[in-house]
Amino acid sequence: MFPFNQVLPLILATLASVLSEPLFWVVVLLVALQYRRMAATRREFFGLPGTGGVWRDTLTATVYGLLGGFMGSFLMVLIGLSLSGSGLIYLWPVAILLMLIDARFLCFAYAGGVLALCNLLFGFPELNIAQVLALVAVLHMVESVLILASGHLGAVPVYFKSPAGQVVGGFTLQRFWPIPIVALAVVGPATAQQGVAMPEWWPLLKPGVSGDATELVYTLISLVAGLGYGDLAVSRSPEEKSRLSALVLGTYSLGLLLLAVLSQYFRGLAFLAALFSPLGHEMVIHIGKKVEFRRRPLFIPPDRGVGVLDVVSDSPAWRAGIRSGDVVLSLNQYPVNSRSELEMVLANLWGPVEVQFLHGPKRVFHREVVFRGSFTQPFGLLPVPEGTEEAVMDLSTAGPLGRWWAGFWRRIRR
Repeated sequence: MFPFNQVLPLILATLASVLSEPLFWVVVLLVALQYRRMAATRREFFGLPGTGGVWRDTLTATVYGLLGGFMGSFLMVLIGLSLSGSGLIYLWPVAILLMLIDARFLCFAYAGGVLALCNLLFGFPELNIAQVLALVAVLHMVESVLILASGHLGAVPVYFKSPAGQVVGGFTLQRFWPIPIVALAVVGPATAQQGVAMPEWWPLLKPGVSGDATELVYTLISLVAGLGYGDLAVSRSPEEKSRLSALVLGTYSLGLLLLAVLSQYFRGLAFLAALFSPLGHEMVIHIGKKVEFRRRPLFIPPDRGVGVLDVVSDSPAWRAGIRSGDVVLSLNQYPVNSRSELEMVLANLWGPVEVQFLHGPKRVFHREVVFRGSFTQPFGLLPVPEGTEEAVMDLSTAGPLGRWWAGFWRRIRR
C-alpha cells in the first residue's frame, strides 16, 4: 500500500519551503501583471473604471495555484516522476522557439512532443521520453482542475468576429496561476534501509539513470512554474465553457499519461505518445473553438429590448439584479430597443430609475427601482454588439515567424 501518511507531510513541508524562494514571488508578480493587463483591456474596451481587483485576482490565483501545486506534486510522487536524467533542460528553449511561430506553442505539450520525436528519429537529444511526456500530462491535469474550479473567474467581455463574419459578443477566459511543484530526483543507490519504504509496484516511471529503480534513493526537490489558460465563450456562459474545457483537457492529460507510462515498454507507443502530445493538444484547441462557434451565439441583439453582455459589479444595473444574458426592456417607462436608444434615455435619467427587464434563460419578467446618483454615474450596462462595431478582438496568436510566413505565402499566391 502507498505510504500516504509518510509522503504527504514531506510534500507539504517541501511546498512550504517554496514560499521563501524569491523566484516564486517573481512568478506571482508576473501573474499580477497579466491580471493588470486584463483589467486595462476591460477598462479601455468599455470605459470601465480602474484596475481595482488586480491584487484580489492575484491572491485568488495564488491560493488556487498552491492547491494545484499540491495536487501535481502528489501525482508526480505517486507515479514516481523523476527529473534526474530526463532531459527537461531542453523543454524551455524549444518552447520559446516554437512561440516565435505561434504564441499558443509556448506550451510543453508541443515542445515535449517535438523533443520526443527527435529522440526517436535521430537519437538526439538524450532524454527520457516517458518522464518528459508524463510531466506534460501531469501539468495539464492540474490545469484542467484549476480551469474547472476557477477558469470562469474574471471573464472579460469583448466583441468577436465569428468565422462567418458576424460581430458577436462574448467573453475571453484568461487565468494565470503560480504553481509550486515538488518532484523527485535520484540521489543514488541505496546503501542501507532508510527513508520511506515504497510499495513494490513503485515507481511506474523508470528514472533516466542507471540502476534498478527499486534500489535507488530519491529525494524531493521544489520547482516553480506558471500555468495559463486562454479560451473564449460565445455560445456558452463562461461557467459552462470552463467546465467543458476542463473535461476535454482532463481527458487529453489522462490519455497522454497512460501513453507515457506504456511507452517505456513498447517503442510503437513511444511514437504514438510523442505525436499525441502536440496533436492531441491541437485537437483540444480545435474542439474548443469549433463547438463554440457551431452553436447560436448567446450575446446578439434580441427581437425586443437591449441584450446585456455584462454588468459592472456594484453599479445601479447590478443592484437592480440585471446580469449577463438578460434583456432590458425599458427605463422609467421609456422603451429601449437599441444601444443608441439606451444611451439617449440614460443621458437624461438620474435619481430613482425603474428598470423593466427579462432575467435568466427562462426570461422571467422583473421590475426594479434603483437609485442613480447623477447623469454622469455609469449605469453599468454593457450591451451586446449590434453587428456594425469595428472594435473587435483579434483572435490571431501568430508569432513573428508565423506572421512572416503568412505574408510570404500571400505574396507567392498573388
